[in-house]
Formats: sequence, C-alpha cells, structure tokens
Amino acid sequence: MTPFPVRVIHDDDQLAAALAAYEAFFDAEPEPGTPEGDRFELLGLVIAAYEERRWSVAATNPLEVIRLVMEGRGYTQANFAALLGSRSRASEILNGRRGLSVEHIRTISAAWRIPAAALIGTAQAA
Repeated sequence: MTPFPVRVIHDDDQLAAALAAYEAFFDAEPEPGTPEGDRFELLGLVIAAYEERRWSVAATNPLEVIRLVMEGRGYTQANFAALLGSRSRASEILNGRRGLSVEHIRTISAAWRIPAAALIGTAQAA
C-alpha cells in the first residue's frame, strides 16, 4: 500500500482524504520519532493548519479549549491533574476559580499539543 502523500491541504476534498489517512493510524498509533510517527504528526499538523485557516475562531476561552480537548481525547480530570501535578489546581482551573499561569500554558501546550495562543484566550478566572 502506497502511503498517503503529506502535503498542504487546499480544499475540503483534500481534507477528507487527509483525515482518512490520519484516522487509519488511530488503532495502532505509531511510536513518536519513527518514520510512521513523523508521518502521523505531519498529517495532524497539516490538517490542523487547514482547519485553522478554514474555520478560524477569533477569540478563545482557554477553559473551553481544555474541556473540548479533554472530551475529544477521552482525558479525565485525573489526567489533567497528573499533567499539572496537583489535583486541587486542576479542579480550581476546571471550575473557573483560577486562571492558567504561563507555566500551566507551557505544560499543557507541550504535553497535549494545543497551541499556546488557544490557551491564552481572553477569559478571566471567576
């Protein structure tokens, strides 16, 4: 089977083909750093870039971004707490009682591959 070529996506038909190739990795996600792992990551990046151009959102609420990512990836509050290193901090953030610090943004962005700009947003803690 010839691998799907990774290239810039210009229309919704190309997006559909790229998504199909990307989703084929879901049952057996390749190891990062391998050729297949790099291909998987590149497909994700070109898909995200196209979606950002096609359906960009002007301002984001960081809490909603985190919740959507958690829901979409099946992450729990326990996963978020483990990432931050504190159950109480995770609870405060998810309940809107505390905003994200720069260190939180860096940690979440790197670990969950969320653009830092989406975590900066405009929302304030309650």
